[in-house]
Amino acid sequence: MWTVLAGFGALVILSSVKAFSEAFNSDDFPESLAVKLELLPVIFPVHMVTGASALLLAPLAYGLRRWPKWHRWAGRVAVVDVAVAGITSLPVAWEAPVTRVSALGFAAQGCVWLALAARGVWMIRAGRAAEHSAAMLMMAAVMSGAVFFRVYLAFWAMLAHGAGFALFYACDAWAGWGLPLLATWLVLRRRDATILEKV
Repeated sequence: MWTVLAGFGALVILSSVKAFSEAFNSDDFPESLAVKLELLPVIFPVHMVTGASALLLAPLAYGLRRWPKWHRWAGRVAVVDVAVAGITSLPVAWEAPVTRVSALGFAAQGCVWLALAARGVWMIRAGRAAEHSAAMLMMAAVMSGAVFFRVYLAFWAMLAHGAGFALFYACDAWAGWGLPLLATWLVLRRRDATILEKV
């Protein structure tokens, strides 16, 4: 279990570092992403930087939950960062998409991400800590799509040798975040079905 967590943690850190480095440098970008940077010279880098930051800030806030004061501050910073990343994800999704289905997938990811973050804030302000935790864990699952999307894409590149890129990309745009969200929801439902009924 710890090996799996450590491996995923390493993937998260690598994805964050790569996103930071690619925010303003498109030399290694595929054409589908390079054109987004060209068409959205401000929004795209902001999305990349805040998205990369969210991958680090959300686990930090979760790790500090035993220290309420630090958890609250880390959580506030993370939610503001997620809000910016989620809002900027929408124009990035729709600008020069690979397919309309992939654009819908990325846009849906941004909307669900924002909705769960808002739900988590609403729940903690209402004093409902269990529902807050469930919403934030599902928000983190949606966010992890940024990592899984790249993992699935790497497997496709190794195994498919370029065949069916547009179709795979469209499926990956939904599966990258949809599968982690579904898995998290099922785990939480099994742990406490009453909490999930309220989220």
